[in-house]
Amino acid sequence: MGRIGISIYPEKSSFEKDAAYLDLAHQYGFKRVFTSLLEINGDKEKILNNFKKVVDYANKLEMSVMVDISPRLFDTLAISYEDLSFFHELGADGVRLDVGFTGHEEAKMTRNPYGLKIEINMSSGTNYVDNIMSYSPKKDNLIASHNFYPMAFSGLDMDHFIACNARFNKYGLNTAAFVNAQSAAFGPWPIMDGLCTLESHRHLPLLTQVKQLMLMGTIDDIIIGNAYASEAELRLMSDTFFSPVLALQVSAVVDITEDERINLFDFPHFYRGDKSAYLLRSTMTRVVFKHKDFPAHHTTEIKRGDVLIGNEHFGQYKGETEIALQAMPNDKHRLNVVGHIVEEELLLLDAIQPWSSFKLVEKSQDM
Repeated sequence: MGRIGISIYPEKSSFEKDAAYLDLAHQYGFKRVFTSLLEINGDKEKILNNFKKVVDYANKLEMSVMVDISPRLFDTLAISYEDLSFFHELGADGVRLDVGFTGHEEAKMTRNPYGLKIEINMSSGTNYVDNIMSYSPKKDNLIASHNFYPMAFSGLDMDHFIACNARFNKYGLNTAAFVNAQSAAFGPWPIMDGLCTLESHRHLPLLTQVKQLMLMGTIDDIIIGNAYASEAELRLMSDTFFSPVLALQVSAVVDITEDERINLFDFPHFYRGDKSAYLLRSTMTRVVFKHKDFPAHHTTEIKRGDVLIGNEHFGQYKGETEIALQAMPNDKHRLNVVGHIVEEELLLLDAIQPWSSFKLVEKSQDM
């Protein structure tokens, strides 16, 4: 199973703030910590000592720390890719290369004697990973992650993201991407319009970003790029990531009946395998609820995202729960429109696969 992670930036913060954030994230099952050492401005020894203090604290919590570094910093620190003892002594679990070398160097780094992970950049869209693999790296020590993008409108396009993931998935490498906490406003750079990988995620709720990446199935680890996410966001992200089934949020109509509420929210749903372009159909609901009363109401025209239940006029389909994938007529008034998938989660409907399980939950204030 993949992991969830947070990001901290010791150069821009205090040990006390970072330690408290690490404690909170650890409480909710976060296992990865991303941090960056892209440049050192000022007292090098002081900066590195503060950095190590935070890394040591994360290690005590059994959290895995990856340090983002650029090749030019190897010169600043007078270290070589052939000797990674500096990062071992720092307490890091691995090194993320913000900008890579030629492929030969990365492969050689994976064979370091400390078992450090070498994390490479997934976002460039080149044959970079193929080149590394041609030098026979130690695959157990090679992982990959996307960039995050602080500037609005600079994040990855979805098609490019999918293509990049495919290049790395074919080698079975562990992959990671960044999501954006809307309550957080802190990062490593002065310009900070959020720290997500996908541009389409920049203004979405954190849970929607996480759910979409999980449904895609091509990203293992999901990391919050900005600090400091709220406790509510950490808790909800943890609940979502570790849940065995996807939860779709529904805004129910005010006068939904008790039987309709039980049908929607108390029953485990299973997407029928005979996929329709118009409807996501929940199998078994019409069997389980066939003896319940579903009088006709809210038999309005249907739009994408509407949550539907077959009413008393729908014969053998009475009690069947459905989600509309596109607009369709309801002129025979056989379907009750009892709710709607919340606007921000409509994009998830196309990613849900037939034969998968899901649940419907009523939208609450903290979601």
